[in-house]
Amino acid sequence: MYEKLSPLVSIYLLTAVVAAFTAGTLPSGIVPQELGGGHDESILLTRTRQLTFAGLRAGEGYFSPDGTHLTLQSEREPGNPFYQIYDLDLTMGDVRRISPGIGKTTCSFFQPGTGAIIFSSTHHDPRSEEFQREELEFRASGQERRYAWDYDREMDIYIAPGPAVTSAGPNGTVDPKELVRLTEVVGYDAEASVSPDGEWIVFSSNRQAYDHELSEEELTLLEFDPAYFAEIYIMRADGSDQSRLTDVPGYDGGPFFFSDGSRIVWRRFTENGLMADLWSMKPDGTEQLQLTDFSSMSWAPYPHPSGEYIFFSSNKLGFTNFEIYIVDTQGMKEPVRVTTTDGFDGLPVPSPDGTQLAFTSSRNSDGGQGSGQIFLSDWNHNNALELLAAAPSRER
Repeated sequence: MYEKLSPLVSIYLLTAVVAAFTAGTLPSGIVPQELGGGHDESILLTRTRQLTFAGLRAGEGYFSPDGTHLTLQSEREPGNPFYQIYDLDLTMGDVRRISPGIGKTTCSFFQPGTGAIIFSSTHHDPRSEEFQREELEFRASGQERRYAWDYDREMDIYIAPGPAVTSAGPNGTVDPKELVRLTEVVGYDAEASVSPDGEWIVFSSNRQAYDHELSEEELTLLEFDPAYFAEIYIMRADGSDQSRLTDVPGYDGGPFFFSDGSRIVWRRFTENGLMADLWSMKPDGTEQLQLTDFSSMSWAPYPHPSGEYIFFSSNKLGFTNFEIYIVDTQGMKEPVRVTTTDGFDGLPVPSPDGTQLAFTSSRNSDGGQGSGQIFLSDWNHNNALELLAAAPSRER
């Protein structure tokens, strides 16, 4: 994924905080930067605690509809250096693996009403174990490279039945035979989520880069940046009626339904892959609306269940300093910063009742610059609304 060096000072934040502070509408913990203070994340986040510890990294934690479970991806499987999918019981602390344990996986999500979990995987690829060995050998060699996501053309969407109808394998894992494959075309099919009624799945795919003969320019672009061809698609929960919702040059991905199912929010990259902003649209692809003009890489949007605002991540304050922000669902105001810790804070997901926030952070590893794990905080919805109300209007 591409990042862009962006301004070190966020003018919108200073304006919003000063206006609110002088009006006396915000908690005293918010001190204007011009007075030597700053935005303290404890205004919005309290009781922050680390949820995952196992493996090299973990991320993308999504709540079950009742808030008692979290499905996530983690690099912790012996002999496999790639992500696998797990179900974490937040009441008991038990963990079970959902994916087969081989290949690459990503982007899991609960299906409302069934307890089933959808995710993307390459385990059907006969070269999976070969790729695992190659990656392990590379890491053992002492060589280093910057972490980057692989848009594997064999990545397809699967669904694992809920616990009530799942046969437990070794250590409580899901039997791979019970997984149902929902997409089977060549190309990266991933970043899937389910509508609130459980009937529809929205996802990102670059399949259109493989269904026809490409020009030399397109072939070069595909080799350099396969995400460029990714667009938003929608299908029924059984994999039928697959249709395309976007058709714009550049990477469209990370879609999620609003809590009432009325719209979909996603992030759209510029053609050069250097910047991204948040957009929303109706489930049929109409009424596409740009929500941010943030001059940075803004991604991983997720709506708060109140329908008042959307969480997202951005490197607005520095090339590697990703922070979490919120923006109103109409995109009328400038975004408001949530986290203030150095390093990576991203992939924010609120609990179904809106009182907690799960997110991925590197704050407890290597001075905030290492691999991420999942954290959980209590969320102050009222303070968030006050901050948004005080934010300056966005110039469209």
